[in-house]
Amino acid sequence: MNEYPYPFSPDVMPAWHVMVFVIGACIGSFLNVCIWRIPRDESIVTAPSHCPKCGHDIAWYENIPLLSWIVLNGKCSKCKSPITFRYFCVELLTAVLFYILFYKVTFDHQPLSILIVYFGVTMLIVTTIFIDIEHFLIPDKTTYPVILLGVAVSLVFPEIWGVSTTRLQSFIFSAAGLLIGGGIMALMAVFGKMLFKVEALGWGDVKYIAAVGACLGLKACFFSVLFGSLTGAVAGVGIMLLKHSNLKTAIPFGPFLAAGTFIWMFYGERLTVLYLQLFRH
Repeated sequence: MNEYPYPFSPDVMPAWHVMVFVIGACIGSFLNVCIWRIPRDESIVTAPSHCPKCGHDIAWYENIPLLSWIVLNGKCSKCKSPITFRYFCVELLTAVLFYILFYKVTFDHQPLSILIVYFGVTMLIVTTIFIDIEHFLIPDKTTYPVILLGVAVSLVFPEIWGVSTTRLQSFIFSAAGLLIGGGIMALMAVFGKMLFKVEALGWGDVKYIAAVGACLGLKACFFSVLFGSLTGAVAGVGIMLLKHSNLKTAIPFGPFLAAGTFIWMFYGERLTVLYLQLFRH
């Protein structure tokens, strides 16, 4: 274990944990706006938060992450229309994922700058899960900013790719993940359509993996695709058996990719070590 590398005392770590959880819940509140508005081509910046039923502008005290949904009993304060439980789930999920990643980074003594890409990818993961389940869509407005984030952070904080990594090497790692990871997925999409005569893999999935590659590298791409393919296949078979459907029944691939990506962020280094140890025996 490396010497404690952070500029703050370990004694204040509990306060940092609480702060990260709160920040995650606030980010989750913003992601709720993205999940609702982006698939509907609505602005996520200009229009204030409002009830989709009656148009009531939501006051700041009605928009406190986690607490407001509980206090309002899941209903609009004006028209009393139900507010979907998804809002609470997204805020809680984002807060928990942020907390888990912060704990992992500090426990492993990784550079704090890696949290920039971890949190950015987590935002992509959450929006991908909820938008793709409902709309069978992974929007460009969620993938392109994360691609840019991965490339930019590789130039500013090369240490996220290794202690002695130069900016040029860091940029190459990010660009290779973006181009090779996304390129392989693009080929899979093209050949899948040629083979099955239908779109077997959406271009949103391709851009999602390109974003993962830009932020986390090629190994994260391969693991996300492998995990997503295996779990997606199992889920597809289960759905066919339960609903007596056929092979043409569509299921969103994004949530399975997203689950694989988060597992990699949290456990990727250990999985790599375990994989290499298997081939040494």
